[in-house]
Amino acid sequence: MSIKVDHVSYVYDPDQKVRRYAIQDVSLEIRKGEFVSIIGHTGSGKSTLVQFLNGLLKPTEGHVYFDGRDIFEKDFSLKLLRQKVGIVFQYPDHQLFESDVLKDVMFGPKNMGQSPKEAEANARAALKVMAMDESTFEKSPFELSGGQKRRVAIAGILAMNPDYLILDEPTAGLDPEGRDEILELIRTLNWSQRIAVILVSHSMEDVAEYANRILVMNDGRIIMDDTPKNVFRSYQELEKIGLSAPQVTYVAHELKKKGFPIDEDIMTVEEAKKEILRILTHDS
Repeated sequence: MSIKVDHVSYVYDPDQKVRRYAIQDVSLEIRKGEFVSIIGHTGSGKSTLVQFLNGLLKPTEGHVYFDGRDIFEKDFSLKLLRQKVGIVFQYPDHQLFESDVLKDVMFGPKNMGQSPKEAEANARAALKVMAMDESTFEKSPFELSGGQKRRVAIAGILAMNPDYLILDEPTAGLDPEGRDEILELIRTLNWSQRIAVILVSHSMEDVAEYANRILVMNDGRIIMDDTPKNVFRSYQELEKIGLSAPQVTYVAHELKKKGFPIDEDIMTVEEAKKEILRILTHDS
């Protein structure tokens, strides 16, 4: 099972003489179980691209396939696709609307045709997966903290048993603890249930820690598609388009310049810790 984007372009005003592309000739494939991150500066096309993946936007040119079928064929069910490929946008307030948390998360399963009893069971299970306490289930979602709202929005997708979970800046505005908690829950979903995660993020630290594949976008095109190690190894190329490597990578390069036998490809604090301990142990 996979989502495949085949030579897709999206033009803002197709009737104009001069075409303005949000996405231009992009091809990629994302398989179930992957943890993919999409990075790029503001306006690079990240959010437009992910909206193709469940049919929220129709490309001006090219095709999008789910499990081998063109999602814009007349007899293809976009409703079924959106159960399998869920998007959580940057601002959860835009997705929350019911009078209480439990009803909000039940909305998707009920819309799929589940009985109220089935929908409630799935909603409760999804909220527990997202570490929401039962004391919040009867509260208005708009009374919750920013981090809790995001968890409820994600639970609303999980309750429909998706194969793909798209997260557009899910940790924006959260404190470090709240950010780590949400990303750890998402990583557990990816590992335990093989839900593919597509994470749009501006945080290079988060991308380095959680993703196993990175797509780098610039001016509506994918200019890199590789492992985090290989992408951040090209940090000078990233800097040319307004991006960077994780801060710990720069620290490693500075230490290397000063003569320390350190691996320049480290990306996370944990890797840095292991490298420093290795150097200290070797020197002793």
